[in-house]
Amino acid sequence: MTRATARRRVLRLRGDGRTTRPDALAAEEPLEIRLGGEPLTVTMRTPGQDFDLVAGFLVGEGIVHAAEDLAALRYCAGTDENGANTYNVVDATPRGAARTLPLSAHRNLLTTSACGLCGRDTVDAVRTHVRHPVGEDPLTVPPALLYGLPDRLRAAQRTFDSTGGLHAAGLFDGRSGELLCAREDVGRHNAVDKVVGWALREGRLPLTGHVLLVSGRASFELTQKAALAGVPLLAAVSAPSSLAVDLAEELGLTLVGFLRGEGANVYTRPDRIS
Repeated sequence: MTRATARRRVLRLRGDGRTTRPDALAAEEPLEIRLGGEPLTVTMRTPGQDFDLVAGFLVGEGIVHAAEDLAALRYCAGTDENGANTYNVVDATPRGAARTLPLSAHRNLLTTSACGLCGRDTVDAVRTHVRHPVGEDPLTVPPALLYGLPDRLRAAQRTFDSTGGLHAAGLFDGRSGELLCAREDVGRHNAVDKVVGWALREGRLPLTGHVLLVSGRASFELTQKAALAGVPLLAAVSAPSSLAVDLAEELGLTLVGFLRGEGANVYTRPDRIS
């Protein structure tokens, strides 16, 4: 099931000319996430890889840490006016200690495709619940390898090619630069959740020795998600926020911004850039 794009008619202006034609848009639909049958949150996302999205979201909330923490993921009944399943409700069945909600107690129920976590309680909770010591990761990456990552991620952005309206996240092997997983979504944090969720379901967490690249800016929330997944190096093609830099510095995560062409700014742990 995937509805990553939608078609709408648009008036196209070019100089003095005007034509009417169909245009491809990035789809955005709500996804209700349930935990053990109980409503947890609603997020706006691009449909596709929803199980990865939910799994990654739960990692980012500190609810699950490994594949064995999730007993099952399934679509629930959610129907449109014609009675067809909308595939907009996913229930995650936790196992063992994953039944607790360490970070989610601080979230509002409704989030958007561009939302972020905020507030003092959340900052403290992130510091408390990061299980993987990313500061101890021995990864080193040559600049030439870093410079090649944006083009590799861009080549994998198939839906962006037709819509121009999606963010992307890519997970790379930090030694070879191989692209292991790429995901697109209208929300930056959703794209990262889909990558982290894929890694969780593949039994790859923690992501020691990996690089996470995002197509936009590096926010506090994306830095948090990288740290909770055990990623030692987060790179962005745009700027980081001040709180993202502060969190990366405290956790020992390497944060790279403005990764474009043969240039980048290294904001924290520059010793990892060999």
